[in-house]
Amino acid sequence: MAAVKVALFDEKAHRDEVAKKLQGLKTRRILILGTSDKMAGRIAARLQLPAISKVIRIQDVASQDDIDRAIRTRRIEGKHVIPVPSIEIKRSYPSIFYNAIKIFRRKSGPAALSAPPSVHEKSVVRPEYSKRGKVIISEAALSQMVIHCVDEYDQDIRIKKILVKDDNMGYRLVITIDVPYGIQLGGNIHKLQQYIIENIERYTGILIEEVNIIIDRIIQ
Repeated sequence: MAAVKVALFDEKAHRDEVAKKLQGLKTRRILILGTSDKMAGRIAARLQLPAISKVIRIQDVASQDDIDRAIRTRRIEGKHVIPVPSIEIKRSYPSIFYNAIKIFRRKSGPAALSAPPSVHEKSVVRPEYSKRGKVIISEAALSQMVIHCVDEYDQDIRIKKILVKDDNMGYRLVITIDVPYGIQLGGNIHKLQQYIIENIERYTGILIEEVNIIIDRIIQ
């Protein structure tokens, strides 16, 4: 709640200080980051800025895969990427710092070939409230959940072997199956992969890094 109040410039002293600084800079453009149109509008009003002239939504600058990956990382691992250099986080909030990401960008055009790329740094943080310890599940229990998911998805698919691997990134599953003749292999198997991942993550809170499915035999 304290972080939300700071982001919305809820305290008058803070609000007045930032508004005064912005007026002195005479900036032509200002980017307001918000989780909704209402939040962005409230920030603009509190900082005595003109009405918002352009809205850039996350879908305009990031692919759906990037968005889904970010949501998954935040929900399962409790990690957040913020546009702040790691040195600032380490100095002010060392307890929540997790990792640093460097992004290299090169300008377009003929002059870009000789110009060095610009470097932008972002930080990965894990707030204290997200550190709830690690959930560990046994290979036998995870295998039982896989069997249950496959049976729910299609009772005609037969599981022959399940291999479970655990590393720092999450669990990796290799599932060998027999499928009935006539099944739509491509689309159906991809949907089965997603079904297994979503259900296990939803009900256990663990991270499934990947699910590899091997079709060993086509059965009648």
